Amino acid sequence: MSIRLPSVLVVDENAVRAAIIEAGLREAGHENVTIVADVRGIAGEIAILEPDVIVIGLENPNRDMLENVFQLSRAVKRPIAMFVDRSDRDSMEAAINAGVSAYVVDGLKRERVKPILDMAISRFNAYSRLERELEDARGALQSRKIIDRAKGFLMRSRGLTEDAAYALLRKTAMNQNRKIGEVAESLVLAAEMLGDRDGSDD
Repeated sequence: MSIRLPSVLVVDENAVRAAIIEAGLREAGHENVTIVADVRGIAGEIAILEPDVIVIGLENPNRDMLENVFQLSRAVKRPIAMFVDRSDRDSMEAAINAGVSAYVVDGLKRERVKPILDMAISRFNAYSRLERELEDARGALQSRKIIDRAKGFLMRSRGLTEDAAYALLRKTAMNQNRKIGEVAESLVLAAEMLGDRDGSDD
């Protein structure tokens, strides 16, 4: 069974450079390759084509052009590889910070396209995994804060120990088939409506 290679959208106004990129991709087995010459309105093209990866070729990107690419990178949440003929360190750092997965200066050769594309995908996936883990950690921390506030309210209003307050939250969550964090959040909101804000960490 053959593995379907990622679909690629190539954005490059330079026909020669675009042809080199396309040749490198097709030699590597990529069948679904689309070439677009104009970077303007590219977000609409991406919405229609839904490519797995985006390759952008630029000659000497100015700040406005780079800013457009960076906004695109943040919006589309896909691996982006950029080939530029000339650049400076600031532009390269700005590109990486904006989420461009691979930024190659003066290195466009047909045989290099596939390895660079693979690197862009790999970096993008690693970054996305880190982002998800960070979001999960933030969520867990926020949930823990809310549970602590709910426990504080129960301890004050019911005269419970911390362990007993947590046990009550857990039992309620099980009975209602909800997460303990959801039960705690409901309780904290109710407590705030009743004017109890002593348990707030804010």
